[in-house]
Amino acid sequence: MKRIPGPARAYILCAVVGAGVCALPALRPGADTPWTAVALLAGLHALGEMPGRRRIPGRLLGESAPAGSGPFLPVLFAAALLLPPAGAALAAVPAALLGHVDRRPAGARRAWRAARLALAAAAASGAAALCGGPAALAGPALPYALVPAGAAVLACCLAVTALDGGILATAERVPVRAAWRGLLSRSLGPHLLHGLAGLMAAVMWRSAYGPPAALLVLLPVYLSSRVPARHHREQRAHRCTVRALVQAVDIKDRYTGGHSERVGRASVLIARELGMDGERLEVLRIAGILHDVGKLGVPTRVLRKDGPLTPEERRVIELHPEYGHEIVRGIGFLGEARAAILHHHERLDGSGYPCGLAGRQIPEAARVVAVADAFDAMTSTRSYRRARPVHTAVEELRRCAGTQFDPRMVRALVRALERHGWEGAVTADEPAVPAQPPRGRGGAPAPPGAASAFRHRRGG
Repeated sequence: MKRIPGPARAYILCAVVGAGVCALPALRPGADTPWTAVALLAGLHALGEMPGRRRIPGRLLGESAPAGSGPFLPVLFAAALLLPPAGAALAAVPAALLGHVDRRPAGARRAWRAARLALAAAAASGAAALCGGPAALAGPALPYALVPAGAAVLACCLAVTALDGGILATAERVPVRAAWRGLLSRSLGPHLLHGLAGLMAAVMWRSAYGPPAALLVLLPVYLSSRVPARHHREQRAHRCTVRALVQAVDIKDRYTGGHSERVGRASVLIARELGMDGERLEVLRIAGILHDVGKLGVPTRVLRKDGPLTPEERRVIELHPEYGHEIVRGIGFLGEARAAILHHHERLDGSGYPCGLAGRQIPEAARVVAVADAFDAMTSTRSYRRARPVHTAVEELRRCAGTQFDPRMVRALVRALERHGWEGAVTADEPAVPAQPPRGRGGAPAPPGAASAFRHRRGG
């Protein structure tokens, strides 16, 4: 279970309280709440979200959440036009609470989803009401209803953007300057399309034919949602494949438990500083996580040997990038991650392995993972040596920049560490012996640079 940072927990609590305040007027005695419409729209929304779950910004809290721009958002826009803000907020909650959660803590994730959708729906309903939404639907709806519908779309986009940027900044620790960048522009188009479908559903709902006629508008949207649902299932299968491979490596090599995940995280930090985003970030994350998958082909006795390696054993270890490339060769979704797995032990001066590539011949993804790998190796405590402080590891990376590592990647990691910091971890089964200097595997004191160099030779 990934622990939710304190600021993110506080942020979620504030969102839940805000959603409760928005929904409270509907629950007060004497409130003229159209419960039948609320129940019908809430049920339609819950049914429509089931085949169309997709991720929302922030991996920590949205593994398979119903997104604010999800495939059945027309129901929420219809609710915003048909219901008061409190009723619209309530209609958004069931789908979020009943949806499947892939990762723990499930309670916090469901609470975030429910609060996010409720606040967005309430904002959309309030904006539509200010622009005369109920009156426009009561009369000749089109084209007069386009104004409140547009206001609802804009309010929903602004609410979702504000909430998603906040969760990225608090839960994923994205820099505040970058947390909201591009969110509004990316969500506006999909929201406009869903808003039009929601408007048509609301118009049919208020017509003489009633709610059954609204289903004729929503049914095609529901059917089309199965396409992204299939994509979502494929993405889940991809994540399960990656997770299974990483677990197999961690079980086989006890010295690197958790190392793969941290290299993936460090690779994302570097890639983000280099201006990469979207699918490229995900590819770099997977490349970092799977960089040592070739250890599955290395004999366990070599991986777990406590004494110095013989030349023959070192040659066996150095085959792990090629083993890894063969293991993932047929996994199409990995893309350039395969090249990173094969070449993450190449050196800029051409003295690395397995191909002896130099400079720009080394794929960019491999140069990113190489720096992330060496950094985590130096800052992780093992049973045979203590972790180096972050600043010491950074100095070692700088010293080796231009020969072993790409200076551009090193600078990007340094900038990312200055913004986000780094949390090391004990990755061996046994605790490190305190108050001793770092030592080589044979027991001799480790010379300067030995941590990164040794790790490089061992294939970590």
